[in-house]
Amino acid sequence: MQLMASPAVPRSVLGPPPAVWPPLDFALGALACCAACVFTNPLEVVKTRLQLQGELRARGSYQIHYRGVLQALWVVGRTDGLRGLQKGLSAGLIYQAMMNGVRLGSYSCCDSLGITAFHGGSLLSGAGAGALGALIASPAYLVKTHLQAQSVDAIAVGHQHNHLWFRANAWLTALIAASISGVAVAITMTPFDVISTRLYNQPVDEFRKGRLYLGFTDCLLKVCQAEGLLGLYKGMGPVFLRLAPHTVLSMLFWDLMRQQAVKDK
Repeated sequence: MQLMASPAVPRSVLGPPPAVWPPLDFALGALACCAACVFTNPLEVVKTRLQLQGELRARGSYQIHYRGVLQALWVVGRTDGLRGLQKGLSAGLIYQAMMNGVRLGSYSCCDSLGITAFHGGSLLSGAGAGALGALIASPAYLVKTHLQAQSVDAIAVGHQHNHLWFRANAWLTALIAASISGVAVAITMTPFDVISTRLYNQPVDEFRKGRLYLGFTDCLLKVCQAEGLLGLYKGMGPVFLRLAPHTVLSMLFWDLMRQQAVKDK
């Protein structure tokens, strides 16, 4: 007989919560930390500026002195605008996704393998997962720090690396944007692809009506009930391998042809 959670039954009696599929735990951990990063990035910007303050610069003395968190938030917001408080957000999101996704996902794998059940296994798994996440995410942290330190000369502290974004007409810009869109298309379109495949492939009766599904909604509900939400993502790998290159090449060729059309005018 399985015990149900209630105020009268403590968690220690029920045992540990059910394990989550490690790849799903990886995605959930990365998504949760990225969501938190959007709200905490301004404090990360201020932290970077305060930590760099006092470092010698070849260009001379500083024109601003940050005196604390609130004053630094005010100065950065007033000088660089609200966008200044979110500097390095893109790199920060990549860092959070890589660092915490790998960290939480790796720990989940150790837990599912039973390593955490041994004496000291939980500590060893946590340390190893954290070290692996930090190692993989270190390049993203480097870029994030450079971008967050960037500012106008009046409030600049530390060395200014002055990175430039890609030019608007650069083919690499189109390639990167198309790659990102390819991932988004694969994630959003796979459930519809699964449903359409099931609907098209189902047997029909003498009236040419489907024997398994009545339509889109009926197919969606039956797949979720029988196979769970992950059933809608069957074939995700092949979908990505097909859609990502197709989207990349389509967007790249489109952008190159548009640039050539403008030049010919």
